[in-house]
Amino acid sequence: MKNDFKNKVREQFGRTAEGYVKDPGFAQGNDLAEADRLLKPTPEDILLDVACGGGHTALYFAPKVRSVVASDLTMQMLKKAQEYISEEGGVENVTFREADAEDLPFPAGAFTLLTCRIAPHHFQDVPRAIREFFRVLRRGGRMVIIDTLLPDDPEVALFYQTMEKMRDPTHVQAYTRSQWVQMLEEAGFTVHETLTIPKTHDFPVWAKRAGLGRTGVQQLNKFFIDAPASVHNYFQIETFAGEVECYTDQKILLYATRPDKK
Repeated sequence: MKNDFKNKVREQFGRTAEGYVKDPGFAQGNDLAEADRLLKPTPEDILLDVACGGGHTALYFAPKVRSVVASDLTMQMLKKAQEYISEEGGVENVTFREADAEDLPFPAGAFTLLTCRIAPHHFQDVPRAIREFFRVLRRGGRMVIIDTLLPDDPEVALFYQTMEKMRDPTHVQAYTRSQWVQMLEEAGFTVHETLTIPKTHDFPVWAKRAGLGRTGVQQLNKFFIDAPASVHNYFQIETFAGEVECYTDQKILLYATRPDKK
């Protein structure tokens, strides 16, 4: 079953890779600046960017560190990321590796920094992935994970989970702040800081980026429009003439380290 799902992930992101690479929402954002502030990268650091997607995070940090390994489950996404970073120019210290976040093909303690941005909600076994992050980080290594925050309100959380699966069948699960902290601490990490960062999505662009056709977009639009007031308030849904124009969700950024002695 796991292999079937991961093949579905490869198919989904192989088909939509171009849209993710070109999306400006991934290429920039306050979350990258905050990750930079917390990680404090140096020219001696070796960084692993897990589930690198279009390569935006890898490219952002490449000029600041000795080297970057950009890894992803989907080979087509890696190829697009490599093209993107090559076209942007200016860095020659990024290598690319096909890798499953839950079974990383790297030796223990291989990296001093690790990033994983807007990807864990596609992982089938997040605690296992976190244990892998812990394993490949050196003692004292620093890590930032960024992903969509699951609301604490059960009604809003149910809406979020449902609409994400309507848009993208490879969405598995988002997590609350307390769930994230618990998973990281159980894996052995020390959590130093958590931040929430709002992100506004252009609804038509966001819906189509995942490969939805016209009917799928219409169904998702109706699901947003018909949502209860608590959902409209939380996501700040903006509509015009019966069409959703945009909505805003919250990303969680978690900064954690592997203790020096463990």
